[in-house]
Amino acid sequence: MYPETFTYRGLIEAIGGAIGKNRTIVSIPPSLGHAIGTLAGKILGDVVITHDEIQGLMAGLLYTGSPPSGETRLTDWLREHSDAVGMHYSSEPARRKNRRAAYENLWT
Repeated sequence: MYPETFTYRGLIEAIGGAIGKNRTIVSIPPSLGHAIGTLAGKILGDVVITHDEIQGLMAGLLYTGSPPSGETRLTDWLREHSDAVGMHYSSEPARRKNRRAAYENLWT
């Protein structure tokens, strides 16, 4: 098995392709992306993206060159679960508080 490595744009394209929702991707300045993410976070009661995450994405720091630790390739998983991907929102802070409740009924 070879690892799958994606750019951020490539990851979004892979997800969109798997669920049949290919959309135009528009590059925006990091400050605007952070502002939009902050606004979305306030609406959702979540942290959508942080300034540090944006900087890490731009610097290519959010990936590893180590061998994969799992056995399932993301693209295979996406194809298998394409009918459910994006159908439910799971808040990261809520997930950290109660992992079981955050994932109930997601893949059933």
